[in-house]
Parts: sequence; structure tokens; C-alpha cells
Amino acid sequence: QVQLVESGGGLVQAGGSLRLSCVASGSVFIINELGWYRQTPGKQRELVAQVSRDGSTHFADSVKGRFTISRDNSKNTVYLQMNSLKPEDTAVYYCNAKRFVVPLMDYWGKGILVTVST
Repeated sequence: QVQLVESGGGLVQAGGSLRLSCVASGSVFIINELGWYRQTPGKQRELVAQVSRDGSTHFADSVKGRFTISRDNSKNTVYLQMNSLKPEDTAVYYCNAKRFVVPLMDYWGKGILVTVST
């Protein structure tokens, strides 16, 4: 099992920045990708960004050029640096870990609220 704990959310004005952190614990050796998803009421959870163990990254088109993702394998931590925030970035952000051994599955944090005001 893997446990994920997020931190760093909160309220920020449009154009501002926030950094989210997620610490993984437990059987972290079974994880390949770490990432962040977000969800707003009435919408499906969507991928924001993810980073593989080898450092390769993937971003949603809506955040490219504004968000960066990084990973510190020695601390089992993934970071999401969010710059030039927009009101439409307001959401609950969930940390995600993808297991690469059978059975393939996702692990989720409890979520953290990010609110971007106008």
C-alpha cells in the first residue's frame, strides 16, 4: 500500500503562485509515475501533470508553460509549482501515484483546495 499526503494549497490572487507538495509513504518502490489531478464540482477529475521515475514529464495543455512538476526520489516527494495562476485553476488538487506492478492501480491523496481569486 501507498499513502499520499498533500500540502501547500490555499487562496491566491490571479497571477500569483503556489507550490503543492505530496509525500508518499509505504511501498513506494512499486510506484512509477507520480502526479497531480484536479477536480471541480460537476466535472471529471483531470490530469494536470505527472512525472515518471526517470524524470519524464507530461502536462495538460491548459497548464503548459505555467506549471512545472518535479520529483525528489530521495524524499519520496512530488512538487507542483503553479505560476501565473488563473481563476479557472481553482479546484481540489489530488496527488496520484501509479503502481507499475500487478495489480496495476492508482493511489490517491485526500485532496487539497486551491482557490484563485480575481
